[in-house]
Amino acid sequence: MFTDLGLVEIVGAEAIGQPGQRRFRLFALVRDNSVALWMEKEQLNNLSLALDRALAQLSEGRILRTEAQADSLLPPKGAPDNFPDKPKFEFQVGQLRISYDERRNLLVLISVPLEIVMEPGQEPQVILLEEDSLSFRFTLRQAQELTRTITILVSSGRPVCPLCGTPLDGGPHSCVKQNGHRELVQVLEDELEDTENDE
Repeated sequence: MFTDLGLVEIVGAEAIGQPGQRRFRLFALVRDNSVALWMEKEQLNNLSLALDRALAQLSEGRILRTEAQADSLLPPKGAPDNFPDKPKFEFQVGQLRISYDERRNLLVLISVPLEIVMEPGQEPQVILLEEDSLSFRFTLRQAQELTRTITILVSSGRPVCPLCGTPLDGGPHSCVKQNGHRELVQVLEDELEDTENDE
């Protein structure tokens, strides 16, 4: 059943865990309802970019994206102390949509949960549960603060390779975009198999 929670009192984003093992979620409080929307880092970043575009259009360019420098801004606060350990609505997000409520001058976020079905002997299937979609509304000011928070979260993780986008851990990096890398690994594996067969 589609659920519309109305206007949120609090909306934010946070990363839980250490860089490289972080999980990301959007959280919201609406009266006595609590919401935790778990998503991938890229989903969260794409949400931020989409909100920035919407804010720029709605404000006719007066609200523009600010690139955050992780070391120059205070880290986001995260969920408030009264946010429950077990939110009333909590799921892994499969799809996000943003719309604009022109009459109320509010942005609307519609989130569609996903379910992974594991059948014996088959590949896992990802199913979008459209009928269980959840929406809530928030102000342009809340959206601007949310995008700022997400930008800090995303930029404060591990640095990424400029060629392939893979997170860098400080050790040697095997970049799949560098010319010949994939082929070299394959050749070495083939040579090892030939050597084992000769023995």
